[in-house]
Amino acid sequence: MSADAIEAVDPNKQEWQTEAGAEGEPQAAERILNQDEIDSLLGFGLGDDADSGRTGVRAIINSALVSYERLPMLEIVFDRLVRLMTTSLRNFTSDNVEVSLDQITSIRFGDYLNSIPLPAIIAVFRAEQLDNFGLATVDSGLIYSVVDVLLGGRRGGAATRVEGRPYTTIERMLVTRMIEVVLQDARQAFAPLTEVEFKLDRIETNPRFAAIARPPNAAIIVKLRIDMEDRGGKLELLLPYATLEPIRKMLLQQFMGEKFGRDNIWEGHLASELWATKLEVRAVLDEHKEPLHKVLNLKVGDTLMLDAGPESPVTLKCGLVDLSSGRVGRMGHSLAVRVEKPITPAAQQVMMKLGGGS
Repeated sequence: MSADAIEAVDPNKQEWQTEAGAEGEPQAAERILNQDEIDSLLGFGLGDDADSGRTGVRAIINSALVSYERLPMLEIVFDRLVRLMTTSLRNFTSDNVEVSLDQITSIRFGDYLNSIPLPAIIAVFRAEQLDNFGLATVDSGLIYSVVDVLLGGRRGGAATRVEGRPYTTIERMLVTRMIEVVLQDARQAFAPLTEVEFKLDRIETNPRFAAIARPPNAAIIVKLRIDMEDRGGKLELLLPYATLEPIRKMLLQQFMGEKFGRDNIWEGHLASELWATKLEVRAVLDEHKEPLHKVLNLKVGDTLMLDAGPESPVTLKCGLVDLSSGRVGRMGHSLAVRVEKPITPAAQQVMMKLGGGS
């Protein structure tokens, strides 16, 4: 049977196809999310950085991250860093420099590398005492501003940008000098808390070559804004949580201030109470090592032979520490020990530690 015959036999075919198409129109006309709505759902909105990551799927993913607010001392350290950088960069550039702290937050290391706006200069530095690394990222606006200021650019005008080309050796060297100044200030900012020396390891322009941690690892990111009149840009410092782990207990302190939680009144009271502590001092005439089976078989009337005579010196001990030595005698109706040697150096060190060095 031919196709013409089929159409002749089934005259309702065209009508059926039309009805099917009409029924399918509502499905085809279902609303499709645009890109902005998809980004908002996933938490990748283009709005304020402070609000990004707090909504959508990204908020669920980031819920496992440790918040920097659990390390309150970090805010004090970086507030101190801002003050130090303001003074140091003014001396470095001979210009009116203002440094401000924009944000301190947590981020996954892989997400941070993907979010770095290029072109940029990424400095990898090493925290010597913490035995780990960190990153300092300088955006293009700050790079050209620093180069313009250091090379005698006019004040009151925006720095000239030449996009689409790699940074020259001179530009890299000038930015490197600025980063070294920042790292020196970072050392001073951490000094009241702990001694940490930050040394510049290398300069990179490709984020892939600045991988100092695994992508899922959490890190602290500090966003700084540096303004030089009408010029300026952003500087970001990133410290993985693995870098801060050795000093985590110090960063958990709740006290605010330059001395990072030290209370002189409490320290003095604690030291005075330690000096007034009563200790047990034993006068040991001799000590023996015996097998366990012999000790367990001791009975009333057994005699233990000591390698000491009536004139042998006795050792004065406090716990396991030998304090001094002396002679056994009698004073009135009581036995007594006359100290014949000064306190040993080992005992002095123990007492100095107990007394807080006073």
